[in-house]
Amino acid sequence: VQLQASGGGLVQAGGSLRLSCAPSGRTFSSYRMGWFRQAPGKERELVASIIWIGGSPYYADSLKGRFTISRDNAKNTVYLQMNSLKPEDTAVYYCATKTYPSSAYEGWGQGTQVTVSS
Repeated sequence: VQLQASGGGLVQAGGSLRLSCAPSGRTFSSYRMGWFRQAPGKERELVASIIWIGGSPYYADSLKGRFTISRDNAKNTVYLQMNSLKPEDTAVYYCATKTYPSSAYEGWGQGTQVTVSS
């Protein structure tokens, strides 16, 4: 499966953006969806993740309270609401999926660029 992340852009510090992630094809089997980001010169990091049925979302400790992950099961779409954005949030944001709990994340697309100006 190939996932498409969208919704990035240029925003001033303190602003908000909502990212969306959806599969490019109609067939999609997934247990968990994750949002990742990679800033220039840094390793990719997990921002948040969510399972499609039940459970509680996971957030990176440094982002709790500012970012919210949500899902629309009918649309097979996952969102990342990002509030109170900071320049250090600047990165390419990717989404990926785990087919099973023990699977590796897959389905990486091109990502969407988020740039936060100071």
